[in-house]
Amino acid sequence: MDIGIVVIAFLAVLVGATLQRLSGTGVGLVVAPCLALAMGPHVGVFVANSTTVVSGFLIMFAVLQDVDWRRWGVFVSVGVAGALPGALLVRELSAGWLDVMIGGVVLLALVLTFSVPRVPHVTGARRPALTAATGAAGGFLNTASGVAAPAMVMYSQFTRWPQRDFAATMQPTFMMFGIMSVLMKLFTGATSVDQLPHAGLFGAIVLAVIAGIRLGGLLARRVSADRARRVAIALAGAGALSALVRGVLTLVG
Repeated sequence: MDIGIVVIAFLAVLVGATLQRLSGTGVGLVVAPCLALAMGPHVGVFVANSTTVVSGFLIMFAVLQDVDWRRWGVFVSVGVAGALPGALLVRELSAGWLDVMIGGVVLLALVLTFSVPRVPHVTGARRPALTAATGAAGGFLNTASGVAAPAMVMYSQFTRWPQRDFAATMQPTFMMFGIMSVLMKLFTGATSVDQLPHAGLFGAIVLAVIAGIRLGGLLARRVSADRARRVAIALAGAGALSALVRGVLTLVG
């Protein structure tokens, strides 16, 4: 594995894990577009999926007492319904089209999630259906593009989910979405076992996640969750735009 790719992955995961510790999201938003550019969209998103397993697992222990396990159970149980078509789509797309999809999906999701006016408050009988639909959408987006956060943030806005509980619940949710994405891609042949992170790269990812969690904990008193989320959006938007442009140039070239 090229040392340059290891360094890029380490820095991307460090920033993403720091932002995720602060706001509940960040690893997928930052890492998926970045690694798609550095390693190619198929391998990059696959490694990003693997990264969310590690980050979600490790960060979860710092926020375990605030996890809403009932909602987590719904997200995970229906997430498979979205992960399978996501894996099949990845299997059929060329690198150029996958770059376009990753960039386009992330940019559109960011715009819809973070730029729309205040959304209606969903309560009562409609909430379980929304929870299930969000789980399926998150599973699909995570598998196809490596980014499930926009769907989950939009859900939190519709349900007025308190930030503390939302951020905590996202950690085991992202962990399970990552596991689903990896397994579905292996099962459908979208990726192969030899595309799993190399031992050196995996070690760098684990170290970056641990360092990011530590750094995020130190910054928690000085940096608000809203500010951390804005940084994640800016970085994700830049990476997504770059992937989109590269994909378009590949297709027309």
